Amino acid sequence: MFNQYDVLETIDMIEKEHLDIRTVTMGISLLPCIRESAEETARAVYDRVCKKAEKLVKTACDLSAEYGIPIVNKRVSVTPVSLITAAFPEKSALVGAVLDRAAKELGIDFLGGYSALVHKGTADYEDIFLNTVPEVLASTERLCSSVNVGSSRSGINMDAVGRMGEIIKQTARLTVKEDGKGCAKLVVFCNAVEDNPFMAGAFHGVGEADTVVNVGVSGPGVVQHALKGVPDADLTDAAEVIKRTAFKITRAGQLIAREAAKRLNARFGIVDLSLAPTPARGDSVAHILEELGLEVVGGHGTTACLAMLNDAVKKGGVMASSRVGGLSGAFIPVSEDIGMIESAAAGKIGIDKLEAMTCVCSVGLDMIAVPGDTPASTISAIIADEAAIGMINNKTTAVRLIPAPNKTVGDKVCFGGLLGEAPVMPVHTGDASKFIKRGGLIPAPIHSFKN
Repeated sequence: MFNQYDVLETIDMIEKEHLDIRTVTMGISLLPCIRESAEETARAVYDRVCKKAEKLVKTACDLSAEYGIPIVNKRVSVTPVSLITAAFPEKSALVGAVLDRAAKELGIDFLGGYSALVHKGTADYEDIFLNTVPEVLASTERLCSSVNVGSSRSGINMDAVGRMGEIIKQTARLTVKEDGKGCAKLVVFCNAVEDNPFMAGAFHGVGEADTVVNVGVSGPGVVQHALKGVPDADLTDAAEVIKRTAFKITRAGQLIAREAAKRLNARFGIVDLSLAPTPARGDSVAHILEELGLEVVGGHGTTACLAMLNDAVKKGGVMASSRVGGLSGAFIPVSEDIGMIESAAAGKIGIDKLEAMTCVCSVGLDMIAVPGDTPASTISAIIADEAAIGMINNKTTAVRLIPAPNKTVGDKVCFGGLLGEAPVMPVHTGDASKFIKRGGLIPAPIHSFKN
């Protein structure tokens, strides 16, 4: 429980250090919605989401007012839609449309789950479903999509990786007037998790309860502020400061998660500990790393600093919540972190360094704009590299790239809101098409045999 000192300290974090609950995400199973036709299924999906999440926004607003903790996003995740539409995959867009309509009607910020799980192979219905992704993302506003192409137990489905390069390019073309914004709602995973509350990769796993509430906390500004108070501490003591701070942040998330679940008649799922930045100054993971002593994020030492930060956040947070899950760590999206934006614009950090950083933190190459003429095979090769890091290291990795239409290195894309803005970054020009065309399955590593 919070004592008086904890309450006052938390209020100070909220007022001065950008502490917030980044998202309250309700996960809803759509399996009971499957009917004989696509039209009937779509109607059932719409009715179920509207009924289950009817009070989500109001409940989050009430809790924010009662406890004085800002709750930035109210979101919904659903069962991967490719499973719901398996009998009529060519009409999957009908379900996508009603999900977007439900999100708008309920005031939901984003709804995730227009997703497919193809990490070991692509079934015929999933193959057809993937064809619908670009058009659905271009024609909806709040719907998000994800595709899991690999896992540490199954290897990497390179046929799917090849497809995703093409799908990302097509999505960018269909949203050309918005700088390829459709790609900001599409994530390619390795080792996707079933209880992720963050977009665009959230979906409600089939192993989850019928309806759950997952909460994602944040607070990069709180951690940076805490480190400012120990400017001369060695890294051991700095890690302890981060752990203590993460504990306090997570306690606030646990409080909101449990109360939200109770009021929404849902199960409490997990608290995700991830430090999720925003484009606002004072809310940057990059600036935490610079507070630890780096002149600029992207320089030598960045990966080591990030590894320490990620580990300390997890160690501090895991003691503060009865259920920790999701991704939990530190996000490094380029367009959504003011420190990353500035470093990338100055040429101090590139995709190679970002890839190295993903070995030690949450998720992967996130919200990175690349030239619009980048070949689909190059995008697929980047996905393959990142999936290999996840597969070998038994961790979740992901790619969210935006091949910015009609733009090149030095230009900028602007999405607004939490999606922010980003300079277009260079990619290697070596041709990877022959590698991607080989297809097949990259076998799982030897450590996958644990039964």
